[in-house]
Amino acid sequence: MFTKIFLSYIQGYLKVTVEGYYIERFINICRKNNIAIWNIRKNEDVCISFNMETKEFKNVCKIAKKTKCKIKIKAKKGFPFLLFRYKKRKLFLFLLILLVFILWLSSNFIWNVEIIEQEGQNFENIERDIEEAGLKIGTLKTKIDTKEVINKIRLERSDVAWVGIEFSGTKAIVRLVASDEKPEIIKEDEYCNVVSDKSGIITKINAQTGTASVKVGDTIKEGDILINGWMEGKYTGIRYVHAKGEIEAKVWYTKHKKILYNTIDRKETGNVENKYSVKINNFEINFNKGVSKFKIYDTIETENQIKLFSDLYLPISVIKTTYKEIKEEAKTYTLEEAKNIGIEELQEELDKEIENKDMIVNKNINTYEDLDGVTVYVTYEVLENIGTNEKIVF
Repeated sequence: MFTKIFLSYIQGYLKVTVEGYYIERFINICRKNNIAIWNIRKNEDVCISFNMETKEFKNVCKIAKKTKCKIKIKAKKGFPFLLFRYKKRKLFLFLLILLVFILWLSSNFIWNVEIIEQEGQNFENIERDIEEAGLKIGTLKTKIDTKEVINKIRLERSDVAWVGIEFSGTKAIVRLVASDEKPEIIKEDEYCNVVSDKSGIITKINAQTGTASVKVGDTIKEGDILINGWMEGKYTGIRYVHAKGEIEAKVWYTKHKKILYNTIDRKETGNVENKYSVKINNFEINFNKGVSKFKIYDTIETENQIKLFSDLYLPISVIKTTYKEIKEEAKTYTLEEAKNIGIEELQEELDKEIENKDMIVNKNINTYEDLDGVTVYVTYEVLENIGTNEKIVF
């Protein structure tokens, strides 16, 4: 029914009223004969109005006569009647035809590229790589070889496992799946050492297979061998094994920051100014010239591309520039205030970085005073299980 109604708009349709005592019978006969009528409204007990196709008017008149109803045309709607109404306005007609032609022509180009990434994934500079691969705004759809674009992206990006491209109207949808960076898997029957993946001090080591090369209290750095992948027997001599063990070490996390005694605090006042411009492809038209009336402000720019339907984008964008007024206030901290601010901020950062806070055994805080401020160092000592397998290469 919707398709039939839409086509009737292109072909033209009538808005009519029917008056009589057999309105229900009239409607039933129309539906029985597959005559499309829509937007039916009851004006009075014996009068209704509705829309119908122009070509069905004669048949509807026969049904109205059969049911002893009076029918009257109230308005003529649709594209043909619109053209007829403005047939004397040649310039308007020409511009209308030109607009339809431009819309048809623009529908063959890509005017919007939507990138869909899996949740939690983030591909840096992917927009640039997609454009360099040949998929960019303003490109004729028939000239885009999706297979070639996909191959170029996968060759350029080692972090992309799968790429899918589909066209919907004037929009290109690019779906991306990241490749998993899996560590090298060493099989149980392969010889390997256990090496340190962090620097620290050994607090516990238990070699299940292999030979421990460090002891409790030893200081180690990243890459040092903790358990050798070999064992020596009195009668068997040296034999290589797949080293395993439990190693615990004390490791350190350190962050530092300088807090100035005299600083500027920036706050939004709530006052906002908006300015608009229109961008047609790469050409921009500014409706509001000049800078913001605010002395100090932050700028936020949003661009909304115009679309006729859900997937029919036009090469026209409305750019909204928002200026948020900022109030700057000078602040002066004492030495103790600056220290407390630095310690609080650094501890908050470290707490986010360390997963198991129960294994924090110590916190060290050091401060260094300068003429203009104080530098704060915060160090967490944490007990962690360390060690990773590394294959033995002969």
